[in-house]
Amino acid sequence: MTVGPLVTLRRPMHGGSTLAWLGEDAARMEVARVERHGDALTAEGTQLGAVYEVRYRLESELLSVELVGERMREVQLGDANFFDLGYSPLFNSLPVIRDHLLESADPHHYVMCWVDVPSLEVQRSEQRYEHLGKGVIRYRSGAFTADICFDPEGFVVNYPGLARRVGRASA
Repeated sequence: MTVGPLVTLRRPMHGGSTLAWLGEDAARMEVARVERHGDALTAEGTQLGAVYEVRYRLESELLSVELVGERMREVQLGDANFFDLGYSPLFNSLPVIRDHLLESADPHHYVMCWVDVPSLEVQRSEQRYEHLGKGVIRYRSGAFTADICFDPEGFVVNYPGLARRVGRASA
């Protein structure tokens, strides 16, 4: 993974779906506009915490992130499998969608390019995803475990203790 300064966010996205989640563990909300491209997706979104606002744009090999009013960062995927943005349920959907984890019985192990919120510090994160059935994936990172619920398309509906989806609109 390579980290550099953030350049201007690219053209606005048109079409696709808009998804929204409310934080369960803190005052936080996320809204993301998502476009599917087969098993991949692009997205741009905003995460609002009690004392911060993060804006991001996700493309296949590039994640542009801005802590509004403070700093910006552009992160390249490098040798990681996926990006993961702190407190964002959208990013847990990336491996589920690409690797069809809702149809797989085998656990999958990934190396993520994890971006902390709100510091925007980047680090490597090893994660495991295991399909438990009925749209539930057990997520594990170190000693942390969560059973996350996904809709049939692979998007997070409920991440216990973190966030639950409150809306979805398609263009």
